[in-house]
Amino acid sequence: MPQDFQVVVNDEEQYSIWTVAQEPPAGWRATGFVGSRDECLAHIDLVWTDMRPLSLRVAMAADPR
Repeated sequence: MPQDFQVVVNDEEQYSIWTVAQEPPAGWRATGFVGSRDECLAHIDLVWTDMRPLSLRVAMAADPR
């Protein structure tokens, strides 16, 4: 029986997948996307376009150099 997964994201806007049967780990929250492992990974490929953590993106945007 295939297992359903959910896409989760943390405060640094980094993505992962987690089983639907379990609560996401501390520091992560569900995005609302649920599907097979492959569907969830394909969704992440579409939405996670910048792999840099949010704090780094913000710091780089604030640095005028």
